[in-house]
This record gives sequence, structure tokens and C-alpha cells, in this order.
Amino acid sequence: MADRRHTERKGFSLGALAAGVGAAVGLKRALRPRFSFKDKRVVITGGSRGLGLVMARMLLKEGARVAICGRDVESLQRAHADLERIGGHVLSLRCDVRDQVQVDAMVGAVHEQWGAVDVLINNAGVIMVGPLESMTLEDFQEAVDVHLWGPLYTTLAVVPAMKARGEGRILNVSSMGGKLSIPHLVPYSVSKFALVGLSDGLRTELAQDGIRVTTACPSLIRTGSPRNANFKGDHEKEYAWFHVSNSMMGVSMSAERVARKIIEACRRGDAEALVGMPAKLGAVGRALAPNLTAAVLDAINRRLPQDSTPERYKGSQSETPLTRSWLTEMSRRAAERNNENEVSLH
Repeated sequence: MADRRHTERKGFSLGALAAGVGAAVGLKRALRPRFSFKDKRVVITGGSRGLGLVMARMLLKEGARVAICGRDVESLQRAHADLERIGGHVLSLRCDVRDQVQVDAMVGAVHEQWGAVDVLINNAGVIMVGPLESMTLEDFQEAVDVHLWGPLYTTLAVVPAMKARGEGRILNVSSMGGKLSIPHLVPYSVSKFALVGLSDGLRTELAQDGIRVTTACPSLIRTGSPRNANFKGDHEKEYAWFHVSNSMMGVSMSAERVARKIIEACRRGDAEALVGMPAKLGAVGRALAPNLTAAVLDAINRRLPQDSTPERYKGSQSETPLTRSWLTEMSRRAAERNNENEVSLH
């Protein structure tokens, strides 16, 4: 009986401690001054289309000075015109984030025009869909270059000035694929896992300098990006399942909703933002029930196309009657809004 009472008291003490810690964290957050993006100098990589462009629109409306960068000049020009209609201060700069020299030049151009960067949003991405047998080492290298080295280069370029001011925000846009490796997206998932690790480490080491780093891991986003994604194997079937999934309510989320949630997470200085039920379930499932999660993913993989053809095709080259049907209407509308219809061949 005494042992039981001791156990109950211990359980109560741990519960009270957890509740106290939670209350303290909540109070600290409530008392923290609200971070404003007004007049802040913001750099968004991959800002010429999709989620990056949506975030640029939102931040401009908050009064931020927004610099977007991307690899394709024509896409940048269209995005710049789109953003200018909102008003405010906009810069569009060609930059391949895989090249540190170009990154340093891009950040230097922002500094020369407006001053040091206050907020960095690492959003640039590349998607390659297909079975593992169709992937090459170059596919893995490209994904890692964009999703790991790119954010590292940009971070190294902006952090010294942030440290000097004792303040800054860095938002790294990873994915649910950075928490749970998705079948037929192995290069993408590998590189997004790497970005999560980088982002977590940066947060820990830069917090003492007043720099808050947020890792965003959203579920599928309806940006209209499937047309610009890359597909291997049976590319028409791969494009079909990916495009249809990207347009389904409950599986995917609108770019505007995701943008709002991750911008708010950045504003609060949250460590992580798991956005959407699939991302939350995937992260929890992998942590608490790894064998069950692996079995579910195995069952999904067995139903996907298994052709190992290594040729690469854009989504726009993989259209079928299915992908032009009502099943993908929401994604196609998003492509029109978010500068995804004119396909870059990079």
C-alpha cells in the first residue's frame, strides 16, 4: 500500500511538474513582444513561384521589404510583376542556391540595396518522383545541393550581420518528407531529413545570439508544382498519382493556408511547425509505432508503379486524360495563381 501511495505521489509530482513547465512556456510566449515583419528585410529563396511566391505576397502586405530569388529569369520577371501590383519594396534576383558564390552575391545585392537581412526563408526546392531503381547518384546530389547546401550557404551569408544586431529570423521549409521517408521520393526525403537536422542544430547554436530558427514540415501543398516536378520510371503513372494526391482535400492543403501557418510559426519563433494532419500523423507514427508505419508505407509502395526507366520527364510532359480531369482541378487552379504554368526546364 505504501509503495502504491509513493508511486501515486511520484506520478502526481511528475504531472504537476509537466503542467508547470507548460504553463511557464505559455506565459513566456504570451509576454514575448510580438515580432513584426513591417519594414523587415526578407529574403525568400525559390520565391518566384509556388509557396515562396505566396509567402512573398503575404509579407509584402505586412509591409516587409521582400527579395525573391530563383534560377529562371522569365519566372522571376513574372513573379516580380505580380508582387509589384501589391505595392511596397520588391527585389528579384537570379540565384542558384547550389552555388555559394551566387548566394553570397545575392545576399550582397540585398545588403547594398536595403541593408542587412532580417529574415531568411529557405524555401527553394526540387522534386524527383520515381522508384529507387530509376534514381541516379546525380538525382541524390541535386536534391542534397538544393535542400541542404543551399540553406547552409544562405545561412552563413546572413548570420554574421544578424549576430551583430542580436536579432534575426530563419525559416527553413522542409517537408513531412523530412520526418517520414515517402516511397518513390527517396532523394527528396533524404535531403529534407538533412535539412531538418541542419535546422535543429542551427536553432540550438544561434539562440544565444538572438536568432530564432524555425523548421517547417508541411504536408502536401496545393501550389500547382507537379507540372514543374521531375518524374522517372513510368512517368505518366508517377505523375498521375502525385498530381491527384496533390489536389485532394484532406491529403493536401492550400498554399495560402500553409503559408499563413508557417509565417506565424516564424513570427512566434517556434522551433518547429508540423502543418497538416498527414505530417503530424507521419511524425508521430514514425516515432511511436515505427514497425506499423513501415508496414503501411510498404503496402503503399507495392501499389505504386515499379518501372525503373532512368529518363527524366517534367510533369508537363507527362499529362494524360486523368491528370487533365476534374480530379486535378484544384491543383491546376493553384498553378495559374502561383506562376507554375510556365514550366522551367532547369
